[in-house]
Amino acid sequence: MLAGTAVAVAASLGRTIAGPALNSLAIGLAFGLVLVALVAALGHISGAHFNPAVTLGLACAGKFPWRYVVGYLVAQFVGAILAALVVWGTYGQAARTVAFLGATYPTAGTSSGQAFFMEAVITFLLVFVITAVATDKRVAAPVVAPAIGFALGVAVLIGGPVSGGAANPARALGPMIVAGRFTDAWIYLFAPVLGGIIAAFLYDRFISRTSAPAVEPPVEERVERRKAA
Repeated sequence: MLAGTAVAVAASLGRTIAGPALNSLAIGLAFGLVLVALVAALGHISGAHFNPAVTLGLACAGKFPWRYVVGYLVAQFVGAILAALVVWGTYGQAARTVAFLGATYPTAGTSSGQAFFMEAVITFLLVFVITAVATDKRVAAPVVAPAIGFALGVAVLIGGPVSGGAANPARALGPMIVAGRFTDAWIYLFAPVLGGIIAAFLYDRFISRTSAPAVEPPVEERVERRKAA
């Protein structure tokens, strides 16, 4: 939250980092890169959810205990609010009144339906990847953090021009709460959760039960096996 929204605010305010002003590409990179680091650092401790859509999706698919859900949701929203406060304190009042602390809203010319659909789709992509690499034992451990971080980065880049690319109710509502601007907040609360639940169910109930087609050995090897048998 802190990394992504801080970069988003700096970009909105035209701040510079060792050269020309930031552009919107930096926002997706910031969210994706910090998630790679945090999944690697905390995945073995908490599962590194950071996202209510992930927690609820995995719980609905039976991949996460329901008794922990409320605690995780509270932690995620509190963390998002605290991150927004830190960004406000760092960049000053303009961060809240001009950049709205990096909160996501439908872009100009985008309908509420389009924004809802986009948030559901990009969260589906994110949670599908998370469910695949974090819950399927066939996946090698070293690819988990990069795959999840890259998926979030791409989700932000895809959704940014339409919905702001939140893919996370806490990431969206934390800055909204501190900024006091709740335009279309319902979209960012419900669409990611819907996309996340569908993704987790799809992978767990269908995709995880499949495997790559077996490659048959060469004819000569099959003949030798038959002779040996």
